[in-house]
Amino acid sequence: MSIKMPSAGWFAGFGKSASDALPVRLGGRSLPGKLETPVHLSGLDWGLVWVTAALLMWGLVMVYSASVAMPDNPKFARYAHTFFLTRHALSLGVATFAAFLAFQIPMATWEKYAPWLFVFSLVLLILVLVPFIGKGVNGARRWIPLGVMNFQPSELAKFAVLLYASDYMVRKMEVKERFFRAVLPMAFAVAIVGVLLLAEPDMGAFMVISVIAMGILFLGGVNARMFFLIAAVVVVAFGMMVMFSEWRRERIFAYMDPWSDKYSMGKGYQLSHSLIAFGRGEIFGVGLGGSIEKLHWLPEAHTDFLLAVIGEEFGLVGVLVVIGLFFWMIRHIMQIGRQSIVLDRLFSGLVAQGVGIWMGFQTFINVGVNLGALPTKGLTLPLMSYGGSAIVMNLIGLAVVLRIDYENRVLMRGGRV
Repeated sequence: MSIKMPSAGWFAGFGKSASDALPVRLGGRSLPGKLETPVHLSGLDWGLVWVTAALLMWGLVMVYSASVAMPDNPKFARYAHTFFLTRHALSLGVATFAAFLAFQIPMATWEKYAPWLFVFSLVLLILVLVPFIGKGVNGARRWIPLGVMNFQPSELAKFAVLLYASDYMVRKMEVKERFFRAVLPMAFAVAIVGVLLLAEPDMGAFMVISVIAMGILFLGGVNARMFFLIAAVVVVAFGMMVMFSEWRRERIFAYMDPWSDKYSMGKGYQLSHSLIAFGRGEIFGVGLGGSIEKLHWLPEAHTDFLLAVIGEEFGLVGVLVVIGLFFWMIRHIMQIGRQSIVLDRLFSGLVAQGVGIWMGFQTFINVGVNLGALPTKGLTLPLMSYGGSAIVMNLIGLAVVLRIDYENRVLMRGGRV
């Protein structure tokens, strides 16, 4: 069964644009007179499901390809060649189950418990810094061991801040033009998260969380002048972090010239070998499993630099397909959010668009780092890179988007949620 939207548009009877009729920003263009494809009022959004499944399965194959030679390194000699494949498959199973449970929860429940989830994420961010509770790797204390897998609280914090910021904007909608009552409390909450994340340290996660919070504030209708003032302050703050941190400065200098004698075997080593991998792949790649850079040349080939292995084995075509799938997915998520706002479901709309910002910004950073367009930063490629916590929270976020779309369809059919 399907319906078509009226040819006059969503707001034909109001005599003004959607951005004027609603207290939030819907984007640069008005909503189309009819949806590009009919809305099926029953079942899931199978387009989003299948694109997500394609990225997950491709990621599983590439994690195995990128990690299959790691046991040849004495550091990983005790691991089997399928160790990372098995762990990643286990993470996918846990993540799918968690996503199924998340889909069952109504958005009203998410809205009710958003502040408490935010508080819970703060508690975990504190616990991870406690000796004998948090696990340190390569000088960073970011994980809490849970037996079968290590959990990274910063991944939960991204989702928790997303929900909290959306709920916050709904509650502050009447005073959104006032800096001290609307913006400052949210900025203080994000600052607390930032202090805890920088103590790990995890500047990459802090950047993602800051962008999520700022994006939701902007989409929620915060005064544009206040928004750009906040953005300027955030940019200056990150600049000062780099300026007063020697190893962060070295990363910037290495990014600017990774081939120099000073950085080619140090801070610029990963970037230089990532670029070599893309160069070897050319247009169509060397074939699945044929990568040379993954043979102990490119560090973290199965996590942060998985896209470089894809570029080497599948070439420019493979990279463009990955980017195309992410572009379609993020655009579709944003459309679901806009549709929810049109149905007067502000919290759900901001949550969906927040998930789109989360996936989009993290994908942009990871792709930029792999291609040498951005300084090296430890952010994985969503849905594809090895990492249990990230996969679990990514799928929970997408499950919530599917729930939003499902509730939208029920309302459009005349039902109640």
